[in-house]
Amino acid sequence: MADSSVSFLLDKLSLLLQEEVNLQRGVREDVQHIKYELELHKGILRMADAMEHKDPELKAWVKRVRDVAHDMEDAIDEFNFRLVDQHGQGNNSSFHKFIFGIKTMKARHRIASDIQSIKSKVDIISQGRPNMPGIGSSSSQRLSPRVDSQGDALLLEEADLVGIDKPKKQISDLLFNEEVGRAVIPIYGMGGLGKTTLAKQVYDDPKVKKRFRIHAWVNVSQSFKLKELLKDLVQQLHNVIGKPAPEAVGQMTSDNLKEVIKSLLQRSRYLIVLDDVWHVRAWDSIKLALPNNNRGSRVMLTTRKKDIALYSCAELGKDFNLEFLPEEEAWRLFCKKTFQGNSCPPHLEEVCRNILKMCGGLPLAIVAIGGALATRGRANIEEWQMVCKSFGSEIEGNDKLEDMKKVLSLSFNDLPYYLKSCLFYLCMFPEFHAIEHARLVRLWIAEGFVNGEDGKTLEEVADSYLKELLDRSLLQVVAKTSDGRMKTCRMHDLLREIVNLKAKDQNFATIAKDQDIIWPEKVRRLSIINTLDNVQQNRTTFQLRSLLMFALSDSQVHFSISALCSTGYKLLRVLDLQDAPLEVFPAEIVSLYLLKYLSLKNTKVRNIPGSIKKLQQLETLDLKHSYVTELPVEIVELQRLRHLLVYFYEIESYAFFHSRHGFKLAAPIGKMQSLQKLCFIQADQALMIELGKLTQLRRLGIRRMRQQDGAALCSSIEKMVNLLSLSITAIEYDEIIDIHNISRPPQYLQKLYLSGRLDKFPHWISSLKNLVRVFLKWSQLKEDPLVHLQDLPNLRHLEFLQVYVGETLHFKAKGFPSLKVLGLDDLNGLKSMTVEEGAMPGLKKLIIQRCSSFKQVPLGVEHLIKLKSIEFFDMPDELITALSPSGGADYWRVQHVPAVYSSYWRDGGWDVFSLDTLGDRESDSSRGSAMRNLEICTLWKV
Repeated sequence: MADSSVSFLLDKLSLLLQEEVNLQRGVREDVQHIKYELELHKGILRMADAMEHKDPELKAWVKRVRDVAHDMEDAIDEFNFRLVDQHGQGNNSSFHKFIFGIKTMKARHRIASDIQSIKSKVDIISQGRPNMPGIGSSSSQRLSPRVDSQGDALLLEEADLVGIDKPKKQISDLLFNEEVGRAVIPIYGMGGLGKTTLAKQVYDDPKVKKRFRIHAWVNVSQSFKLKELLKDLVQQLHNVIGKPAPEAVGQMTSDNLKEVIKSLLQRSRYLIVLDDVWHVRAWDSIKLALPNNNRGSRVMLTTRKKDIALYSCAELGKDFNLEFLPEEEAWRLFCKKTFQGNSCPPHLEEVCRNILKMCGGLPLAIVAIGGALATRGRANIEEWQMVCKSFGSEIEGNDKLEDMKKVLSLSFNDLPYYLKSCLFYLCMFPEFHAIEHARLVRLWIAEGFVNGEDGKTLEEVADSYLKELLDRSLLQVVAKTSDGRMKTCRMHDLLREIVNLKAKDQNFATIAKDQDIIWPEKVRRLSIINTLDNVQQNRTTFQLRSLLMFALSDSQVHFSISALCSTGYKLLRVLDLQDAPLEVFPAEIVSLYLLKYLSLKNTKVRNIPGSIKKLQQLETLDLKHSYVTELPVEIVELQRLRHLLVYFYEIESYAFFHSRHGFKLAAPIGKMQSLQKLCFIQADQALMIELGKLTQLRRLGIRRMRQQDGAALCSSIEKMVNLLSLSITAIEYDEIIDIHNISRPPQYLQKLYLSGRLDKFPHWISSLKNLVRVFLKWSQLKEDPLVHLQDLPNLRHLEFLQVYVGETLHFKAKGFPSLKVLGLDDLNGLKSMTVEEGAMPGLKKLIIQRCSSFKQVPLGVEHLIKLKSIEFFDMPDELITALSPSGGADYWRVQHVPAVYSSYWRDGGWDVFSLDTLGDRESDSSRGSAMRNLEICTLWKV
């Protein structure tokens, strides 16, 4: 990971050389010399990283390189800080530039001296550079030590297998289906899940061997050599058919070997297993030798990467995502390994379940840790509690867990440097913490981890980084939005411990959560969890670039950054005080001239000072759910600001929608032309015009809009060609939102939220083919809004609240092809709802609430074959009677549902009853069988 520090520094050095900075004579040449030498070191650093620093001399050399990279970064940041400090808010006149040059003479002298000293250190390090073979190889895989690609399979012996029967049957069914073409079945998931073990169980099944008499198992791995792999496959195939392989095989080219393999497989039904595939090019190289002979042949493939899985089966086949063990199966496996099949002693059960929680359902981890615990005495509970408390130390120091650590480290070692930094950053969040997608992206950008790419914003590049980490099975999705996008994520607990050990070894960040923390010599990134006491009492050297705080107690409301670390915080780039017990804006913040990210989310701060204009590098200002309702006019001086987020929710009882309250700003916001997110600003006539200058906006939220503001807003929206999300709320619920006159709506718009009366439906909405979410509130339309929305091809989530005054909603066949969630709230005139066959074919959740005239079950609801959940809230008694078990012979019943429950509020309490496998509704024999996917039907009567 010193490679990351050096690569990050090289980017900064390039910027320093490009900028028109008046450096002293010779400094530019010294910077170029340092840059050149560090670039020469990168190959060794990557090899050392892959070898995990087994050689102590190499480890010491790497540390020296990392330290000098940090020294150089400090010198550059200190220089930039002094430039900003001296520049102030002056003009660009010749006289001002002259005065500025005199004031910064000391800063230029200081950086010249620092760089000269660093150059001497770099020269000494270069002289001691180790001579390692393989440097300069174009294949990064050659730098990786060979780790047995079947490590997880070797640790998961047949006797250890738990919960494998179901996935084994699913894979076998895919092998035995009637598809005649060559189908590919990739098994993918995190390292240690047992992908190889599962594939081996299927491959060795006698029924499989009987069906596929021509079969072979090929180990691919990270460092595969195509020619050797093909020779091995030729040999295996000849062994299966009982003939010796030609002697000329050893001298054949790769193309010749592929032709031999094709000829051997052309007339047979075959099964080839490609185990441990790491790269798309590996599949592309091998697939050419595997003919599609229309005999029902199959290729099984195991990989940690989702993109490889999807790519390999794109033509024909089906991917299989191997999941973590459920809790009870994980417990069985844990007891099997730890207590030799016996039950867990009662006094150890709590601590053992806590240890098991760390394993997160990962079979390899359960087997390895269970085996390591098996030799411990069972009388001393403190010894077991110590394992749970210091899980990371146990992994680092226990030789029995070394193989597991290697297997789980492979995915990390395969990452490019920029993704390693991004993954390390997740360790700064508390364990079991669900990390917000948007927050993480903005933090990565502020840290400088995200490299610019032509045609993309930094946020879009960061999103691609996040997707790659997910596809590599290094992150897990915790929650998704209703339209299927990732909302929060986290690392697997055990992988987090291993990555955290690496981050600590590289001094990437310091996590202060325990009183007995061992502080490093220098702290560059600091995460404080629960308490400040252990931070304020230490005597370490702070060179902070990032400070994050989590779960501080209310007793620490008066803390200050300067009291926390008296020096070493002025170069902060990231200050995340989300959830901190703050009531007043910390005064020191406005002196952090290099700050790029500032979050006071979920604090009690009420006022932002005008001096915030000093933070000229600021890119994100997050004041969500604080008490701020007005921003100073000076905020518009922050012309690098990309995300301005100021609002809080007010929850409305029984409603889908929450009221968002925004902020006032009496200043020309059009000056802030870097803004991408502006949420939620209170409307006025001048503001509506100014918004047209913000052409980079991706998300816009407006509050308290009046009818007369409509024309100016429509004109501005037409200029926002990059807009993805638009939210507009009227000043009162019966105020008309006049947004009809938009002739060129933003074609990339994905989310639309309109709260206010509409005298007619805005017809331009029908042209937005990228819309995925539409929320309408208080519209009071007389015309059926479904007519304008039903043909939107990507609409996944639709919600209405007081939108329509008509008596019926009619969902026509083929309408709403992608809709997943439909919510109808407070449509008091609505009496019925009809669903034609073929309408909303993918709907999974239907919510109807507070519709006082709605007294019958939706007609045609049985056509919603993908429906999993129906919820009725505060509906008329007639509907409740039709749905509840007390409704007699004609009540609504569901068939073929293994576990369906409904809740009914009666006489001050909840009655819960089961709708399990009841017969079809007498009046419609098709209803029950059609709704075979239904899992939940909930009735709430208030």
